[in-house]
Amino acid sequence: MTARLEDILTARGLDPTATAAPPPEEPVSALELADRRIPARYRGALADHPQITAWATQIAEAGRPGPAGAPGISEGGSLLIVGPTGTGKTHQAYGAIRTLLHRGVRLRWEATTSADLHARLRPSSRTGHDSERELQTLARCPLLLLDDLGAAKTSEWTEELTYRLINHRYEHLLPTLITTNLPTAELRTTLGDRVASRLAEMTERVILTGPDRRREDPT
Repeated sequence: MTARLEDILTARGLDPTATAAPPPEEPVSALELADRRIPARYRGALADHPQITAWATQIAEAGRPGPAGAPGISEGGSLLIVGPTGTGKTHQAYGAIRTLLHRGVRLRWEATTSADLHARLRPSSRTGHDSERELQTLARCPLLLLDDLGAAKTSEWTEELTYRLINHRYEHLLPTLITTNLPTAELRTTLGDRVASRLAEMTERVILTGPDRRREDPT
């Protein structure tokens, strides 16, 4: 800085040694934060199935206003999105989450696949690994996306784990988005009667049909 410029700033009552304040950062929206957590393939996903958009409307309207006036997630129904591989189940489920955020709902949510759920909660000797705490986090979060239910290899341990997760959300009326390739009969065989019975009562069934989009020729 030149001596002349210092004199000008001083004459105007400004400190010539002060550094300019950085421009204020643009606030990050909840939707933008969510897109950082959503897998890259599903960022920008839009839910356009009538049952799914109707569910999002019901959840948004049922939320109680928080301190800032925005509605928060509340008790509500759940969806079981069923269909063959590649019919857009996961896309619609993430689209439902993004729809709620776009509508200004204050939303704490978690998402996992059935296989990842079992991997995360499997007993481990790792220091600091608390599988029970992780289970409770998923069981109690206001909104959960459980993707590909029934796709992972099952055992008595996985059946009991899935039951505890689903039962908690069933008892506390916590909105849950569940996707699966399995029809009802196979779900009952794979997951057991207790889980299948609760799913039948707590969810509205959404059936997606059509060809496997992943195999379609882009040309």
